[in-house]
Amino acid sequence: MTDIDTANAHPKSDPAGNAEKAPENWTTGDEPMTGAQASYLKTLAEEAGDPDAFDTGLSKAEASLRIDKLQGKTGRG
Repeated sequence: MTDIDTANAHPKSDPAGNAEKAPENWTTGDEPMTGAQASYLKTLAEEAGDPDAFDTGLSKAEASLRIDKLQGKTGRG
């Protein structure tokens, strides 16, 4: 068995370790939220009784963080 040089390993060789990044570290986090995020966020905001949680001007990263928070409030996720 050989040792793997993890410093030079390709990121796709370890998909589980590369599966999640904090939203603030996303390279596309500043882009507008996706349609799927907007739809899910609106649903969660309604279910949580917090319509102000939905904001059409959120970035992908902001929407993701808000979705995580609302999932906790609604018991989803």
